[in-house]
Amino acid sequence: MNRSLLGRAWPGAIAVVLFAVFVFPVYWMFSTAFKANKDIVGDTPQWIPASPTFEHFRKAVDADGFWTLVGNSLTVTLVAVGLSLVIALLASFAVARMRFKGRKSFILVMMMAQMAPWEVMVIAYYMIVRDAEMLNSLPPLIAIYTVMVLPFTVLTLRGYVAAVPKELEESAMVDGCTRAQAFIKVIFPLLAPGVMATSLFGFITVWNEFPMVLILSKEPGAQTLPLWLTSFRSTFGDDWGATMAASSLFALPILILFVILQRKAVGGLTSGAVKG
Repeated sequence: MNRSLLGRAWPGAIAVVLFAVFVFPVYWMFSTAFKANKDIVGDTPQWIPASPTFEHFRKAVDADGFWTLVGNSLTVTLVAVGLSLVIALLASFAVARMRFKGRKSFILVMMMAQMAPWEVMVIAYYMIVRDAEMLNSLPPLIAIYTVMVLPFTVLTLRGYVAAVPKELEESAMVDGCTRAQAFIKVIFPLLAPGVMATSLFGFITVWNEFPMVLILSKEPGAQTLPLWLTSFRSTFGDDWGATMAASSLFALPILILFVILQRKAVGGLTSGAVKG
């Protein structure tokens, strides 16, 4: 009886420890953003803000170019993720449903691209963008980020498309739908969990990406929030409250998106990994 109880208890205990290890830094970042300066630099740690203040957030939001960089980050992220989804939906349908020469090679290339360390190609990207006279602009970042998240998106959605019975598509075509209409009306609604999972992955990847924008965008007006966050310390010095507020603002969209999509996103990742 005790052994059985222990066998059920230790996985939960490990889960609690891991939860605390991963969540505590996030909690400390947000709580520090609300603390007064005297509480931040005091000798006694303040686990809960004694007198919460929004002064640090006001300082972060009022920083030069903040809203411009927010717009740049949202534009680059949403466009890149949207393009990758559109391309991946078509490619995954072709790979899962059609038999054509080079199909297995295409899948292998996608797997290799997924494992590729994109940072080692920064110099090559820089030379291409420089020769095209497109430095300090958003379109090159959008194109690179689209290609960066595309392999994972294709491979995940391929599993979802393969899991949809062909009979549903064939029945729709018998009823008068074209192949495109059958895909849009029958298959696409069943791919919602996979679309959510890949969207979340793509959003996190693009939103956090740093090396590409560091190399390709030197002008402040063409940069994104990750690069702004690295320069925040040099701008505000040892104002840890403002630094934590800036970090909290940067992390907030990802946290909100994850809370909204986490249940279907996790299911989408596991289903897309084992089917097809």
